[in-house]
Amino acid sequence: MAEAVFHPPRRKRRVFESYEAPFPVDVGGKDFRLCQAEIINNNVIVRNPEDIEQLYNKGYFGKGILSRSRPVFSISDPLLVAKWRGVNTNMPIITSQKYQRRVQWAKSVLQEQGLDDSSVTKILENYTKPFSRGDGAEPAGDSCTRGGPNPGNTELGRKPAGTQSPEGQNGGSEEGGDAAGSGSRDQDLGDSREMAGESCHRDPPVLRDCEVKQSPEQRAWEGMDSRECAPEYVLVQEEEEGSSCPEDDSTHAQENLVKKEVLVCRKNPFRIFEYLQLSLEEAFFLVYALGCLSIYYGEEPLSIVKLWEVFSEVKPDFKTTYMAYHYFRGKGWVPKVGLKYGTDLLLYRKGPPFYHASYSVIAELVDDNFEGSLRRPLSWMSLSGLNRTTANASKELMLCYLIRPSDMTAEEMSTPECMKRIKVQELIVTRWVSSRERSEQEEL
Repeated sequence: MAEAVFHPPRRKRRVFESYEAPFPVDVGGKDFRLCQAEIINNNVIVRNPEDIEQLYNKGYFGKGILSRSRPVFSISDPLLVAKWRGVNTNMPIITSQKYQRRVQWAKSVLQEQGLDDSSVTKILENYTKPFSRGDGAEPAGDSCTRGGPNPGNTELGRKPAGTQSPEGQNGGSEEGGDAAGSGSRDQDLGDSREMAGESCHRDPPVLRDCEVKQSPEQRAWEGMDSRECAPEYVLVQEEEEGSSCPEDDSTHAQENLVKKEVLVCRKNPFRIFEYLQLSLEEAFFLVYALGCLSIYYGEEPLSIVKLWEVFSEVKPDFKTTYMAYHYFRGKGWVPKVGLKYGTDLLLYRKGPPFYHASYSVIAELVDDNFEGSLRRPLSWMSLSGLNRTTANASKELMLCYLIRPSDMTAEEMSTPECMKRIKVQELIVTRWVSSRERSEQEEL
Protein backbone atom coordinates (compact mmCIF):
# COMPACT_ATOMS: atom_id res chain seq x y z
CA MET A 1 0.00 0.00 0.00
CA ALA A 2 1.49 3.32 -1.07
CA GLU A 3 1.84 6.12 1.43
CA ALA A 4 -0.55 9.02 0.90
CA VAL A 5 0.90 12.36 -0.13
CA PHE A 6 -0.38 15.34 1.81
CA HIS A 7 -1.66 18.18 -0.34
CA PRO A 8 -2.00 21.58 1.34
CA PRO A 9 -5.53 23.02 1.46
CA ARG A 10 -6.52 25.49 -1.25
CA ARG A 11 -7.11 28.92 0.22
CA LYS A 12 -10.02 30.93 -1.14
CA ARG A 13 -9.12 33.97 -3.18
CA ARG A 14 -11.54 36.33 -1.48
CA VAL A 15 -11.94 36.23 2.27
CA PHE A 16 -14.39 38.74 3.76
CA GLU A 17 -14.11 37.93 7.46
CA SER A 18 -11.54 37.48 10.18
CA TYR A 19 -10.83 34.22 11.93
CA GLU A 20 -12.03 33.96 15.53
CA ALA A 21 -10.80 31.51 18.13
CA PRO A 22 -13.00 28.39 17.93
CA PHE A 23 -14.42 26.28 20.69
CA PRO A 24 -13.76 25.00 23.27
CA VAL A 25 -13.95 27.93 25.62
CA ASP A 26 -13.33 27.90 29.34
CA VAL A 27 -16.31 26.47 31.19
CA GLY A 28 -17.35 29.13 33.66
CA GLY A 29 -15.15 31.73 31.99
CA LYS A 30 -16.35 35.13 30.90
CA ASP A 31 -16.78 33.96 27.29
CA PHE A 32 -18.71 30.81 28.15
CA ARG A 33 -22.33 30.72 27.07
CA LEU A 34 -24.76 27.84 27.34
CA CYS A 35 -26.75 27.91 24.12
CA GLN A 36 -30.20 26.41 23.62
CA ALA A 37 -31.64 24.40 20.74
CA GLU A 38 -34.77 22.37 20.16
CA ILE A 39 -35.78 19.35 18.12
CA ILE A 40 -38.41 20.13 15.49
CA ASN A 41 -39.38 17.46 12.93
CA ASN A 42 -36.20 15.49 13.65
CA ASN A 43 -34.09 18.62 13.06
CA VAL A 44 -32.04 20.53 15.63
CA ILE A 45 -32.85 24.25 15.39
CA VAL A 46 -31.30 27.23 17.19
CA ARG A 47 -33.56 30.30 17.33
CA ASN A 48 -31.89 32.78 19.67
CA PRO A 49 -29.87 35.30 17.57
CA GLU A 50 -27.11 35.50 20.18
CA ASP A 51 -26.78 31.72 20.27
CA ILE A 52 -26.72 31.61 16.47
CA GLU A 53 -23.89 34.13 16.32
CA GLN A 54 -21.94 32.34 19.05
CA LEU A 55 -22.18 28.87 17.51
CA TYR A 56 -21.44 29.88 13.93
CA ASN A 57 -18.64 32.33 14.65
CA LYS A 58 -16.75 29.97 16.94
CA GLY A 59 -16.42 26.81 14.94
CA TYR A 60 -18.84 27.31 12.01
CA PHE A 61 -21.45 24.97 13.42
CA GLY A 62 -24.66 24.62 11.39
CA LYS A 63 -26.01 26.74 8.56
CA GLY A 64 -28.75 29.31 8.13
CA ILE A 65 -31.97 27.83 6.76
CA LEU A 66 -32.51 30.87 4.50
CA SER A 67 -28.86 31.55 3.70
CA ARG A 68 -26.22 29.74 1.74
CA SER A 69 -24.11 29.12 4.82
CA ARG A 70 -23.65 31.97 7.29
CA PRO A 71 -27.07 32.97 8.73
CA VAL A 72 -27.21 36.52 7.33
CA PHE A 73 -30.51 36.44 5.44
CA SER A 74 -32.09 39.85 4.87
CA ILE A 75 -35.19 40.90 2.96
CA SER A 76 -33.55 44.20 2.00
CA ASP A 77 -33.02 44.90 -1.67
CA PRO A 78 -29.26 45.57 -2.10
CA LEU A 79 -29.89 48.04 -4.91
CA LEU A 80 -32.29 50.05 -2.76
CA VAL A 81 -29.90 49.98 0.19
CA ALA A 82 -27.18 51.46 -2.03
CA LYS A 83 -29.63 53.95 -3.50
CA TRP A 84 -30.73 55.19 -0.07
CA ARG A 85 -27.33 55.06 1.54
CA GLY A 86 -27.88 58.54 2.95
CA VAL A 87 -30.62 57.19 5.24
CA ASN A 88 -29.26 56.08 8.57
CA THR A 89 -31.53 53.20 9.54
CA ASN A 90 -31.29 49.56 10.50
CA MET A 91 -34.66 48.65 8.99
CA PRO A 92 -34.87 46.68 5.72
CA ILE A 93 -35.66 48.64 2.55
CA ILE A 94 -37.85 46.85 -0.01
CA THR A 95 -39.87 47.73 -3.09
CA SER A 96 -43.61 48.20 -3.04
CA GLN A 97 -44.03 45.15 -5.27
CA LYS A 98 -42.21 42.94 -2.78
CA TYR A 99 -44.26 44.40 0.05
CA GLN A 100 -47.53 43.69 -1.77
CA ARG A 101 -46.36 40.14 -2.32
CA ARG A 102 -45.93 39.75 1.43
CA VAL A 103 -49.38 41.20 1.97
CA GLN A 104 -50.77 38.51 -0.34
CA TRP A 105 -48.94 35.83 1.64
CA ALA A 106 -50.42 37.17 4.86
CA LYS A 107 -53.84 37.25 3.24
CA SER A 108 -53.53 33.59 2.30
CA VAL A 109 -52.60 32.66 5.87
CA LEU A 110 -55.60 34.51 7.28
CA GLN A 111 -57.96 32.93 4.77
CA GLU A 112 -56.68 29.47 5.68
CA GLN A 113 -57.70 30.20 9.27
CA GLY A 114 -61.34 30.56 8.18
CA LEU A 115 -61.70 34.35 8.28
CA ASP A 116 -64.02 35.95 5.72
CA ASP A 117 -62.76 38.38 3.09
CA SER A 118 -64.08 41.49 4.84
CA SER A 119 -62.31 40.60 8.10
CA VAL A 120 -59.10 39.78 6.26
CA THR A 121 -59.20 43.06 4.37
CA LYS A 122 -59.86 45.05 7.53
CA ILE A 123 -57.05 43.35 9.46
CA LEU A 124 -54.53 43.91 6.69
CA GLU A 125 -55.57 47.55 6.20
CA ASN A 126 -55.08 48.25 9.89
CA TYR A 127 -51.85 46.29 10.02
CA THR A 128 -50.17 47.63 6.89
CA LYS A 129 -51.09 51.29 7.11
CA PRO A 130 -48.21 53.78 7.37
CA PHE A 131 -46.49 53.92 10.72
CA SER A 132 -48.42 55.64 13.50
CA ARG A 133 -47.84 56.09 17.20
CA GLY A 134 -49.73 54.08 19.74
CA ASP A 135 -51.62 57.13 20.95
CA GLY A 136 -53.67 57.18 17.76
CA ALA A 137 -52.05 60.25 16.23
CA GLU A 138 -51.60 60.62 12.51
CA PRO A 139 -48.40 59.19 11.09
CA ALA A 140 -45.50 61.45 11.96
CA GLY A 141 -42.06 60.79 10.65
CA ASP A 142 -43.25 57.81 8.67
CA SER A 143 -41.64 58.32 5.30
CA CYS A 144 -38.46 59.34 3.58
CA THR A 145 -38.59 61.67 0.61
CA ARG A 146 -36.06 61.55 -2.16
CA GLY A 147 -36.13 65.00 -3.69
CA GLY A 148 -33.93 64.41 -6.74
CA PRO A 149 -31.57 62.09 -8.54
CA ASN A 150 -28.91 62.46 -5.87
CA PRO A 151 -29.32 59.60 -3.33
CA GLY A 152 -27.94 61.84 -0.62
CA ASN A 153 -30.91 64.19 -0.82
CA THR A 154 -33.18 62.31 1.55
CA GLU A 155 -35.81 63.27 4.04
CA LEU A 156 -36.93 60.80 6.69
CA GLY A 157 -39.55 61.89 9.14
CA ARG A 158 -41.40 64.19 6.75
CA LYS A 159 -44.28 65.98 8.50
CA PRO A 160 -47.66 65.41 6.80
CA ALA A 161 -50.27 68.10 6.62
CA GLY A 162 -52.30 68.56 9.77
CA THR A 163 -49.69 67.08 12.11
CA GLN A 164 -47.15 68.72 14.32
CA SER A 165 -44.00 67.21 15.77
CA PRO A 166 -41.26 69.00 17.70
CA GLU A 167 -38.09 69.37 15.69
CA GLY A 168 -35.37 66.95 16.74
CA GLN A 169 -37.77 64.56 18.51
CA ASN A 170 -37.52 60.92 17.41
CA GLY A 171 -39.88 57.98 17.68
CA GLY A 172 -39.25 54.52 16.39
CA SER A 173 -39.65 50.80 16.14
CA GLU A 174 -37.12 48.19 17.19
CA GLU A 175 -36.38 45.61 14.54
CA GLY A 176 -37.47 42.10 15.44
CA GLY A 177 -39.19 43.05 18.70
CA ASP A 178 -42.86 43.03 19.66
CA ALA A 179 -44.61 46.32 18.97
CA ALA A 180 -46.83 46.17 22.03
CA GLY A 181 -45.04 47.01 25.23
CA SER A 182 -41.82 48.30 23.70
CA GLY A 183 -40.39 51.53 25.05
CA SER A 184 -39.43 54.73 23.27
CA ARG A 185 -35.91 55.80 22.44
CA ASP A 186 -34.41 58.97 21.09
CA GLN A 187 -31.55 58.93 18.64
CA ASP A 188 -29.63 61.86 17.24
CA LEU A 189 -28.65 61.11 13.64
CA GLY A 190 -26.50 64.10 12.83
CA ASP A 191 -26.78 67.67 11.71
CA SER A 192 -29.68 68.77 9.55
CA ARG A 193 -28.97 70.12 6.12
CA GLU A 194 -31.23 72.12 3.87
CA MET A 195 -31.80 70.84 0.37
CA ALA A 196 -31.61 73.21 -2.59
CA GLY A 197 -34.98 74.89 -3.09
CA GLU A 198 -36.58 72.98 -0.16
CA SER A 199 -36.47 73.24 3.60
CA CYS A 200 -35.91 69.57 4.46
CA HIS A 201 -33.23 67.60 6.28
CA ARG A 202 -30.77 65.07 4.93
CA ASP A 203 -30.09 63.19 8.17
CA PRO A 204 -33.54 63.10 9.75
CA PRO A 205 -34.71 61.06 12.75
CA VAL A 206 -35.30 57.37 12.13
CA LEU A 207 -38.19 55.54 13.74
CA ARG A 208 -36.65 53.08 16.17
CA ASP A 209 -39.07 52.27 19.02
CA CYS A 210 -42.80 52.66 18.98
CA GLU A 211 -46.00 51.42 20.48
CA VAL A 212 -48.57 50.21 18.00
CA LYS A 213 -51.96 49.00 19.11
CA GLN A 214 -52.79 45.54 17.79
CA SER A 215 -56.10 43.81 17.68
CA PRO A 216 -56.44 40.27 19.05
CA GLU A 217 -56.79 38.99 15.50
CA GLN A 218 -53.47 40.52 14.52
CA ARG A 219 -51.68 39.05 17.53
CA ALA A 220 -53.24 35.65 16.88
CA TRP A 221 -51.80 35.08 13.45
CA GLU A 222 -48.58 36.98 14.04
CA GLY A 223 -47.79 35.26 17.37
CA MET A 224 -44.10 34.47 17.08
CA ASP A 225 -41.50 34.06 19.79
CA SER A 226 -40.09 37.47 20.68
CA ARG A 227 -36.61 35.97 20.99
CA GLU A 228 -36.53 35.23 17.29
CA CYS A 229 -34.94 37.77 15.01
CA ALA A 230 -36.96 39.02 12.05
CA PRO A 231 -37.73 42.55 10.88
CA GLU A 232 -41.03 43.74 12.30
CA TYR A 233 -40.90 47.07 10.46
CA VAL A 234 -39.74 47.75 6.92
CA LEU A 235 -39.20 50.81 4.77
CA VAL A 236 -41.15 50.54 1.52
CA GLN A 237 -40.11 52.60 -1.50
CA GLU A 238 -43.21 54.10 -3.05
CA GLU A 239 -43.97 56.82 -5.55
CA GLU A 240 -46.18 59.79 -4.95
CA GLU A 241 -47.01 62.76 -7.11
CA GLY A 242 -45.99 66.13 -5.75
CA SER A 243 -45.36 69.63 -7.01
CA SER A 244 -41.75 70.67 -7.31
CA CYS A 245 -42.80 74.34 -7.26
CA PRO A 246 -45.92 74.62 -5.12
CA GLU A 247 -45.78 78.40 -5.18
CA ASP A 248 -46.41 78.64 -8.97
CA ASP A 249 -49.81 79.55 -10.34
CA SER A 250 -52.28 76.84 -11.24
CA THR A 251 -51.67 77.14 -15.01
CA HIS A 252 -48.17 75.71 -14.64
CA ALA A 253 -48.93 73.43 -11.70
CA GLN A 254 -49.74 70.43 -13.89
CA GLU A 255 -46.46 70.81 -15.77
CA ASN A 256 -44.41 70.95 -12.58
CA LEU A 257 -45.88 67.78 -11.08
CA VAL A 258 -43.15 65.19 -10.56
CA LYS A 259 -43.13 61.75 -9.00
CA LYS A 260 -41.23 61.66 -5.76
CA GLU A 261 -39.77 58.47 -4.37
CA VAL A 262 -40.54 58.08 -0.71
CA LEU A 263 -39.71 55.52 1.95
CA VAL A 264 -42.77 54.71 4.03
CA CYS A 265 -42.38 52.89 7.32
CA ARG A 266 -44.86 49.99 7.54
CA LYS A 267 -45.25 46.84 9.55
CA ASN A 268 -43.97 43.67 7.95
CA PRO A 269 -47.11 41.59 7.25
CA PHE A 270 -45.27 38.31 6.67
CA ARG A 271 -42.18 37.82 8.80
CA ILE A 272 -39.63 35.20 7.76
CA PHE A 273 -37.31 33.97 10.50
CA GLU A 274 -33.72 32.89 10.02
CA TYR A 275 -32.76 29.87 12.12
CA LEU A 276 -29.51 27.98 12.52
CA GLN A 277 -29.93 24.32 11.61
CA LEU A 278 -27.42 21.94 13.14
CA SER A 279 -26.67 18.50 11.80
CA LEU A 280 -27.17 15.71 14.31
CA GLU A 281 -23.40 15.23 14.55
CA GLU A 282 -22.77 18.93 15.21
CA ALA A 283 -25.52 19.10 17.81
CA PHE A 284 -24.28 16.05 19.72
CA PHE A 285 -20.68 17.28 19.60
CA LEU A 286 -21.71 20.60 21.15
CA VAL A 287 -23.59 18.77 23.91
CA TYR A 288 -21.24 15.86 24.58
CA ALA A 289 -17.75 17.13 23.77
CA LEU A 290 -18.02 20.86 24.56
CA GLY A 291 -20.98 21.05 26.95
CA CYS A 292 -22.06 24.42 25.55
CA LEU A 293 -25.47 23.41 24.16
CA SER A 294 -28.70 22.22 25.73
CA ILE A 295 -31.22 20.52 23.42
CA TYR A 296 -34.92 20.55 24.31
CA TYR A 297 -37.79 18.43 23.07
CA GLY A 298 -40.86 20.40 24.00
CA GLU A 299 -39.98 21.92 27.36
CA GLU A 300 -37.76 19.07 28.54
CA PRO A 301 -33.97 19.11 28.07
CA LEU A 302 -32.60 15.79 26.85
CA SER A 303 -29.68 14.02 28.49
CA ILE A 304 -26.60 12.85 26.58
CA VAL A 305 -27.66 9.20 26.66
CA LYS A 306 -31.17 10.11 25.54
CA LEU A 307 -29.82 12.18 22.65
CA TRP A 308 -27.58 9.27 21.61
CA GLU A 309 -30.64 7.05 21.54
CA VAL A 310 -32.93 9.53 19.79
CA PHE A 311 -30.40 10.49 17.11
CA SER A 312 -29.66 6.81 16.43
CA GLU A 313 -33.36 6.22 15.80
CA VAL A 314 -33.68 9.27 13.55
CA LYS A 315 -30.52 8.38 11.61
CA PRO A 316 -29.63 4.66 11.72
CA ASP A 317 -25.95 5.28 10.87
CA PHE A 318 -25.59 8.18 13.32
CA LYS A 319 -23.12 6.36 15.58
CA THR A 320 -20.75 5.74 12.70
CA THR A 321 -20.88 9.25 11.27
CA TYR A 322 -20.65 10.89 14.69
CA MET A 323 -17.54 8.95 15.70
CA ALA A 324 -15.89 10.08 12.46
CA TYR A 325 -17.06 13.66 13.07
CA HIS A 326 -15.74 13.59 16.65
CA TYR A 327 -12.39 12.24 15.49
CA PHE A 328 -11.79 14.88 12.82
CA ARG A 329 -13.02 17.74 15.02
CA GLY A 330 -10.50 16.60 17.60
CA LYS A 331 -7.80 16.80 14.92
CA GLY A 332 -8.62 20.46 14.24
CA TRP A 333 -10.66 20.07 11.06
CA VAL A 334 -14.07 21.64 10.51
CA PRO A 335 -16.31 18.81 9.25
CA LYS A 336 -19.46 19.67 7.32
CA VAL A 337 -22.11 17.50 5.69
CA GLY A 338 -20.81 16.04 2.41
CA LEU A 339 -24.14 15.09 0.87
CA LYS A 340 -23.69 17.21 -2.26
CA TYR A 341 -20.55 15.22 -3.15
CA GLY A 342 -22.02 11.84 -2.28
CA THR A 343 -20.02 11.39 0.94
CA ASP A 344 -20.59 11.68 4.68
CA LEU A 345 -18.31 14.58 5.57
CA LEU A 346 -16.27 17.38 4.04
CA LEU A 347 -13.15 18.48 5.90
CA TYR A 348 -12.19 22.17 5.97
CA ARG A 349 -9.12 23.82 7.41
CA LYS A 350 -10.21 26.64 9.76
CA GLY A 351 -13.64 26.87 8.12
CA PRO A 352 -15.55 27.23 4.84
CA PRO A 353 -14.97 31.02 4.55
CA PHE A 354 -11.16 30.58 4.33
CA TYR A 355 -10.37 27.31 2.54
CA HIS A 356 -11.99 24.92 0.11
CA ALA A 357 -12.72 21.47 1.48
CA SER A 358 -9.66 19.21 1.33
CA TYR A 359 -11.23 15.77 1.79
CA SER A 360 -14.50 14.01 1.14
CA VAL A 361 -14.94 11.32 3.79
CA ILE A 362 -16.88 8.06 3.82
CA ALA A 363 -17.14 6.51 7.29
CA GLU A 364 -17.50 2.77 7.88
CA LEU A 365 -17.75 0.78 11.14
CA VAL A 366 -15.84 -2.52 10.96
CA ASP A 367 -14.38 -5.11 13.32
CA ASP A 368 -10.74 -6.04 13.91
CA ASN A 369 -10.59 -7.93 10.60
CA PHE A 370 -12.06 -5.01 8.63
CA GLU A 371 -15.25 -6.95 8.19
CA GLY A 372 -18.82 -6.06 8.94
CA SER A 373 -22.06 -4.92 7.38
CA LEU A 374 -20.88 -1.91 5.38
CA ARG A 375 -23.20 1.06 5.15
CA ARG A 376 -22.48 1.57 1.46
CA PRO A 377 -20.56 -1.26 -0.19
CA LEU A 378 -18.66 0.17 -3.15
CA SER A 379 -18.12 -1.63 -6.43
CA TRP A 380 -15.15 -0.73 -8.60
CA MET A 381 -17.43 1.22 -10.90
CA SER A 382 -19.10 3.24 -8.12
CA LEU A 383 -15.75 3.85 -6.41
CA SER A 384 -14.24 5.09 -9.67
CA GLY A 385 -17.18 7.42 -10.27
CA LEU A 386 -17.06 8.77 -6.72
CA ASN A 387 -13.32 9.31 -6.94
CA ARG A 388 -13.70 11.12 -10.27
CA THR A 389 -16.43 13.39 -8.85
CA THR A 390 -14.24 14.20 -5.86
CA ALA A 391 -11.17 14.89 -7.99
CA ASN A 392 -13.13 17.20 -10.31
CA ALA A 393 -14.01 19.26 -7.22
CA SER A 394 -10.29 19.47 -6.28
CA LYS A 395 -10.71 17.23 -3.26
CA GLU A 396 -9.39 13.86 -2.17
CA LEU A 397 -11.51 10.86 -1.29
CA MET A 398 -10.89 9.42 2.15
CA LEU A 399 -12.24 6.19 3.60
CA CYS A 400 -12.43 6.39 7.39
CA TYR A 401 -12.65 2.97 9.05
CA LEU A 402 -13.84 2.96 12.65
CA ILE A 403 -12.52 -0.27 14.15
CA ARG A 404 -14.34 -1.69 17.12
CA PRO A 405 -13.15 -4.68 19.18
CA SER A 406 -14.76 -7.99 18.33
CA ASP A 407 -15.92 -8.44 21.92
CA MET A 408 -17.83 -5.12 22.03
CA THR A 409 -21.50 -5.76 22.70
CA ALA A 410 -24.59 -3.88 21.56
CA GLU A 411 -25.14 -2.72 25.12
CA GLU A 412 -21.77 -0.95 25.11
CA MET A 413 -22.68 0.72 21.83
CA SER A 414 -25.84 2.15 23.42
CA THR A 415 -23.85 4.95 25.09
CA PRO A 416 -21.21 7.32 23.70
CA GLU A 417 -18.66 5.83 26.10
CA CYS A 418 -18.06 3.16 23.46
CA MET A 419 -15.85 5.63 21.58
CA LYS A 420 -13.08 5.05 24.10
CA ARG A 421 -12.46 1.59 22.59
CA ILE A 422 -12.77 2.63 18.96
CA LYS A 423 -9.68 2.88 16.74
CA VAL A 424 -9.55 4.85 13.49
CA GLN A 425 -7.83 3.96 10.23
CA GLU A 426 -7.75 6.47 7.37
CA LEU A 427 -7.31 5.49 3.75
CA ILE A 428 -6.94 8.02 0.93
CA VAL A 429 -8.10 6.79 -2.48
CA THR A 430 -6.22 8.14 -5.49
CA ARG A 431 -6.43 7.33 -9.16
CA TRP A 432 -3.53 5.36 -10.57
CA VAL A 433 -2.18 6.96 -13.74
CA SER A 434 -0.01 4.55 -15.70
CA SER A 435 1.90 7.22 -17.62
CA ARG A 436 2.78 9.05 -14.41
CA GLU A 437 3.90 5.81 -12.77
CA ARG A 438 6.09 4.91 -15.80
CA SER A 439 7.77 8.32 -15.85
CA GLU A 440 8.56 8.11 -12.15
CA GLN A 441 10.10 4.66 -12.62
CA GLU A 442 12.21 5.91 -15.55
CA GLU A 443 13.59 8.74 -13.43
CA LEU A 444 14.74 6.23 -10.85
